[in-house]
This record gives sequence, structure tokens and C-alpha cells, in this order.
Amino acid sequence: MRKFLSLCSLSVSMVFAASPAHAALKVFACEPEWGALVHELAGDLADVSVATSALQDPHQIQAKPSLIARMRNADLVVCTGAELEVGWLPVLLQQAGNAKVQPGQPAFFAAADQVRKLEIPTRLDRSEGDVHAAGNPHIQTDPRNIATVATALGTRLQQVDAAHAAQYAQRTAAFTQKWQQAMARWTAQAAPLRGLPVASQHKAFAYLYDWLGLKEVVVLEPKPGVEPSASHLQDVLAQLKTTPARMVLYAAYQDGRPSEWLGSHAAIPVVKVPFTVGGSDKATDLYGLFDDTVARLLAAAGQK
Repeated sequence: MRKFLSLCSLSVSMVFAASPAHAALKVFACEPEWGALVHELAGDLADVSVATSALQDPHQIQAKPSLIARMRNADLVVCTGAELEVGWLPVLLQQAGNAKVQPGQPAFFAAADQVRKLEIPTRLDRSEGDVHAAGNPHIQTDPRNIATVATALGTRLQQVDAAHAAQYAQRTAAFTQKWQQAMARWTAQAAPLRGLPVASQHKAFAYLYDWLGLKEVVVLEPKPGVEPSASHLQDVLAQLKTTPARMVLYAAYQDGRPSEWLGSHAAIPVVKVPFTVGGSDKATDLYGLFDDTVARLLAAAGQK
């Protein structure tokens, strides 16, 4: 009997010894770029679940039961904000009933709140299409915004998981240093792009253009989120005869046929921009995202 109890005691000890020293922080990321950033700043300290993929329109996601379940168990929610997820995130938050990750709580982090927004509308009118009151929400196309968000998110991770604050601080500092070096490299590589006129399929690249100095001369969509008709594309083509563009850009999640049509008829290159992590076979992380984006733009400009 004594031998049996000793064996039981040893078995229990082995179970506890085999158990992890901590339970990973459960993070619900709305978009791939924020899931990738949490991975950089937290590593194995976080178990990251991403709600969307690079091939999905982040405006239009179904609030599926699987997403509600993940939200219910989340310790931290990291989303873009600025109304990007307005059609589905509020439903998830309500249905999940997770009080600690509601907006206004420390465990709810909106990346767009950390940066300067562009294209803030002077008037709100839904007849103008998919207009965001807080400004253009596609902040992830500028690596400078990623740097700003990383600093704020690193601080938030330390706040919601104070037991590992030192590790988060260390990883955030290391990422920031490496990211600054990468930004210097990308900026230097992309110098030939400055001032080039471009066309966009959707108003998705304001921050990319602001960073690289590209000039948007026309948008294929007649209104944000409204697919261009054949007649409208003819009007855009006519406009390009007086205000030429060097290339036309569209995001990986979009149907590229309008851009391909315009590129063919205007005889300009078409660039499928990864837009977020996973948007191309080379955009496997945040570094690959910008490596590939800059390379594609340079190739279209005849610089590579």
C-alpha cells in the first residue's frame, strides 16, 4: 500500500513537472498583420488566433460560431478599429459575452487608435459608399504605423499579462530595433518610386502612398466599396489619357479583373499588392510583406 501511494505521488509530481510553467495568453487578432505582430512581440507567451485571412475582405466577415467561441475565451483582442470591422466585430463581442475584452477595457486593443489617420471625411453620407468616419482604416500598408503600433501593443501586453512584462518589453525592444533597420532598407530601395502617378482599384493604399510618395491620380471604384461598371472603367481609361498612371494597384483579397482590364487597355503594369501577411507566397511574416510589396512596385516601375 505504501509503495502504491509512493507511486501515485511520483505520478502526480511528474504531471505537474510536465505541465507548462504558464498558460499562454489567448489573443484574438482580427487581421493577419496584428496576429503576426503579436507573434513578434510575444512569441510562445501567446496563443494567437486570427479571425481573417489575406484573401478575405476584412470589411465583410461572417460572425461564425467558431469566431464567437474564440472571442469568448480570449484574454486580449487586437483589431484595426476605425470602423474596419464594424459589420462583424460588435456582433462577436456581444455574442461572446467576454466582459474583459470589450471596447474601453485594457484587453481590447485598436491599432488604428495609435496612429495618425488619413482621409478623414469632412461629411458623412452613406450614399458616398463605404466611408469610414474615423478615416482610412488600412493603416498596415505603412511600416511606420507598424512601428508605432508595436510600441503601444508591447506596453498593452505588459499590462494584461504583468507576470511576463519583462519578456514582452525585451521582445518589443528587439523587434523595434530590427524593424527600424528594415524600414531604412525598404525606404532606400523604394526611392525610385517617389512621385510616380498610380491608379488604385480601391481606396486601400493611402498609407502606402504617404510613405513612398506615390501619387494616386485615379480610383477605379466610383465610390468606396462599389465595383466599377464597364462604362465607369471606360471613363477612367479616358481620364488616364490626360492624367497618365504608371501602374494600377489592387489588394490580394480583391477581384483583380477591373485592374487587369484597365492595365491592358492603358498599357500599364498591374500590381497585386499582398496587403497583409499571407497575401502572397513571400509575405509569410511582416518583413516578407514589405519585402514583397516594395519588390512588386519596383518591378512594375521598371526598376528591378
